Amino acid sequence: MFFTPIMHRTTRNPALRSFDRSFERFVNEAVQASTAQPGIPGSAFEQTEAAFTLRLDVPGLTKAQLGIHIEGAIVRIESLADAPRRVKAAYELPQDIEASNSSAKLEHGVLTLTLGKKVPANTATTIQID
Repeated sequence: MFFTPIMHRTTRNPALRSFDRSFERFVNEAVQASTAQPGIPGSAFEQTEAAFTLRLDVPGLTKAQLGIHIEGAIVRIESLADAPRRVKAAYELPQDIEASNSSAKLEHGVLTLTLGKKVPANTATTIQID
């Protein structure tokens, strides 16, 4: 989404036209910067050939106060009812996750999830030509 202000062509004052262009540049750069790192503040996402790595800031929470649920390509992270603060986040990844190859670690208020990618099964078959 790009913001384009209306350019006043009949305006003889070049300062107004310059202001319109400056404002357009400012808004477009802000939109591009906000979409460069999708997700919520305090989170980071990395991808390798074998796994996804997701880091989420959850200060003040312990392991027992967090719940992590994996269903297909969706990861849900939420704090339990007895937690001192509320955390609720969901991420849809581009590929299904292998739960047996995944791990979670909480250190110094940063939750690090290493989510193994599920290897797609090859379902191709060969047919003989008669």
